[in-house]
Amino acid sequence: MTGADVAAIWTEVLGRPIIYAGDDTAGFEQNLRRFMPSWMAFDMRLMSERFLSDGMLPEADDGARLTALLRRPLRSYRDFAAEISTSA
Repeated sequence: MTGADVAAIWTEVLGRPIIYAGDDTAGFEQNLRRFMPSWMAFDMRLMSERFLSDGMLPEADDGARLTALLRRPLRSYRDFAAEISTSA
């Protein structure tokens, strides 16, 4: 899922426009530095750059392992967003 995909889901769930701000990882790091140590903000920037370049693709058995750890079926991000928006 891209940032635009996530924004579209929240737009649908909330019934109002949600705009993805873009892939400004330097700005992301600067924002994080306001409330966390510099080293951690830098690490978060590197991690987000890796997600942008390579994505977060699961290994073949990750779904089954996560289901076992959570002791419940996995759900879609859309279902998560709908659930969280009704509980807020």
